[in-house]
Order: sequence, then structure tokens, then C-alpha cells
Amino acid sequence: MDRQSIDASLARFTAYVEGLSSVIGHADRAGPLRDYCQGLIMPSERKSVEPIAAMTAPERTAAQHQSLLHFVGQSPWSDRRVLAKVGEMVLPAIERPGPIEAWIIDDTGFPKKGEHSVGVARQYCGQLGKQDNCQVAVSLSLANHHASLPVGWRLYLPQEWATDDERRRKTGVPEDIDFETKPEIALKLIEAACEAGLPRGVVLMDAGYGCNTYLRAGISALELTYVAGILPNTTMWMPGTGPLPPKKWSSHGRRPKLLRRDEKHKPVSAEELALRLPKRAWRSIEWREGTADPLCSRFARVRVRVAHRDYTLTESRPEEWLLIEWPGGEKKPTKYWLSTLPKDISFRKLVDITKLRWRIERDYQELKQELGLGHFEGRGWRGFHHHATLCIAAYGFLVSERETIPPSGPRSTPLFKKPAVPGSRRPRGSAAENRTPCPKLNRDDAPKIDRRGRNHSVSMPMLRNADRATNAAKKVMTQ
Repeated sequence: MDRQSIDASLARFTAYVEGLSSVIGHADRAGPLRDYCQGLIMPSERKSVEPIAAMTAPERTAAQHQSLLHFVGQSPWSDRRVLAKVGEMVLPAIERPGPIEAWIIDDTGFPKKGEHSVGVARQYCGQLGKQDNCQVAVSLSLANHHASLPVGWRLYLPQEWATDDERRRKTGVPEDIDFETKPEIALKLIEAACEAGLPRGVVLMDAGYGCNTYLRAGISALELTYVAGILPNTTMWMPGTGPLPPKKWSSHGRRPKLLRRDEKHKPVSAEELALRLPKRAWRSIEWREGTADPLCSRFARVRVRVAHRDYTLTESRPEEWLLIEWPGGEKKPTKYWLSTLPKDISFRKLVDITKLRWRIERDYQELKQELGLGHFEGRGWRGFHHHATLCIAAYGFLVSERETIPPSGPRSTPLFKKPAVPGSRRPRGSAAENRTPCPKLNRDDAPKIDRRGRNHSVSMPMLRNADRATNAAKKVMTQ
């Protein structure tokens, strides 16, 4: 980019931050807001408060550190209002090539040491692919084939935290926050998005959420459609069948109302149904371009009725799509989805929308690797959510700027120059070889996210080009 383009980007950044400043309350928060967002965009090994202070105010780092620490950890501005403002400013840029197509629900984990950071517990961490000590947050992103943007974010508070008054008090967990499962949190994020009037899309979720009947029913009650991953053992009725009607009334006692099943008439698992399908039911479908070749697999789809506890119902559940993926070379199908998309939707379109869930992996990858989403070192509820909100705000600006860079242009733009930091300074979390060990201190540091390929001469990544990001995202895709 030439100097004129850089100046134009700087002007847009200033206008963007001014827009955010309009919803954070006191005018004295505008400076820390700009500095924090700028620090998140600048190149740095860590994006926690102290390194950001050193980058944005090298001549008065101690004062800047205290200012940012208060702004992120204590200042009572509203995460919800800031995220709403980010959506208001960024969604038009995302929608320019086409409307929003999907609302993507997922969660992401942050490995942590110690036990004092809010919500930390031994639980499944997707980043590590196993059970470990971590925090987990649930998010909602709006997406189309051009880009995506998180619009909702909530920490999952495990049961042992929700019922521990002392730990809640020390970390500032709000009184109105009780224990809720991840699907319950997800439904609240979806309800909030509906109330805010955000452009609607198909709700996409993996099996961790899609297997929850309560969540699927809640989405349908909001008049939204979904594509929900399910497990192979999910039970359903074969195409064209359903539960038996209530027993005939014998004229004595209450009239039977509940649906029935018996040994000869019962549902099957999704896997059993898939294995019974004839060869003609399977079709090879491409859904998008990969880094080298188009992404393609074999799919089948049939209309089914979900059988989960339908013997407690008086009416059979409506039909919906069962989509099955069986890649070539695999011994059996690998993925299953239920969908309430229209009956007349084309096969290719159904697969295309289902696979759009990869966008959430792109969000997490960029937020963690480029913007330091997992680098927050505080322990409190407010600081955790404020830091994530500011990371999303910085991400939103970069998403809106991506379209200003020509496809053949450079992918690294010196929008903000990294200042020289005194050589004697060693910010916490840096890779200083001679740092004095303090084994008794439990600072609950988040581990550093994958730094491969990071060019420290870069001053603003602009989220890099689509091909490069797509290639990196393939490594962490779950769809």
C-alpha cells in the first residue's frame, strides 16, 4: 500500500474507534480504547495488557499499564453495547458481496495454569484436543462466503464455580449468572441476536450442540432454520415411517394420547439408516475451492423424523433432512447432520450451507494467532469479557479493511509502526532466556498460541490474504 492508502486506513481506524467510543460511556475511556485496539493489531509476541502498554506508550509504560489495566479489568462499560456497535459498523462490509447466510455456534478453550482464573476447570479443550485445565467460552458468529464476525460471547461457568460463593466474589461473577450448559448459553446468544434484529441466517452447529434436542427446539421456536451435527447413534424413523398412533380407547379410564413403538416397529440409528441406503443415494459434491483442489466428498440425504423420546409426545415430530457424509476410502460414514432447511432445497445448496461452518475456525484462528484472544492474564469475569470484546472489535476493523487491499497487493501494511522498546525491558510473558524464576507465583498465564510464520517486521497483518488464511484454517477445521 502507498502512503495515501495508509493514511486512508488510519483515518478509517480513527473513525472506527470513535464509533466504538460513542457506546463506552465516559469520554476518558476513548484513549485507552484506541490504544488497546491499536496494541491488539500491532505485531507482538503477546497481546496482554503489559506488552500493549509498552508498545503504545514506550516513554510512559508504567502509567499506560495502569490505565489499560483499569480500562480492561475494572471499567464498567458494556460488552454487549460494544459488540452491537462493532456489528453495526462491520456487517455492511461483510454483506456487500452478499447477505448473511449463517449463524454459527461454537466454543473455544484457553489452556490455563492454576485454579484462580474465572471459570477455569479440568474440562475438554478443543485447542489441545483433550481434557485439561482451561477456560471455555461460547460464541455466535454471523457469516457468509465472504467473511464472518463474532457477535456474541460468553464464558462457560462450570458447576463447581457457579456454586462457590467465595470464588465468584473474588473474580466478580455477576449475581445473575447461574450455572448454564453450553447449549443453554448458545440459545441465549441466539435469542439476543434475534432481539437485536441482526440479519438472519441458518444456525450451524457441530454435534456438541446439535445433539441437544432442547437447543434445536428452541431455535425452531424462534423461527430459525438449522443444520445441526449429530452423533451416529441418534435415533430416527426410516423415511416414510414414524411412531405408532396412540392405543385405541377401550371406553374405560383416560383416552390414550401418547405415541408408541414396539419390538417390530421402532426407530434406527443414523448410522444404521445410512448403511441401509442404496448406492444410488450417494452423490459426489464439491462445496468450495481448497488451497490446491476443490473440496469434494460423497453425501446422501433423506427425509426423516427424529425419534428422541417421542413416546412422551402426542404428535410425531415434523420431517427434516438427514445429511450424511461418507468420504471415499472410509469404511463407514463419518458425519451426520439434521436440518430444517426447506424440503425443496437443492442437494448442492444443502451441502454448501452445512460446510460454511468452517468460518468459525477462521474466526478463532485469527483471533488467537493475530489478535491475542487467549493472552489475557487477569482472573476476573469483567476483564475476561472486556479483553475478548476488544479483540473482536479489532478483528472487525481488519475484516472491514480486507476488501481495501487488491488481490495482487502486499499482505503486510505498516499502518502502525512498532516502537523501539528499551532493551532492558522484559514484559511478562516474553521469551526472555534469563528471566528470574518465581516458582511460587501462580499467574495463570495462557500459553502462547502457535507463532509459526509470524513475521515480526509486519506492523499490521490485515488478516492476510484469503488463500493463506484458508490454508492455515484447514489445519484446525472440524467440518
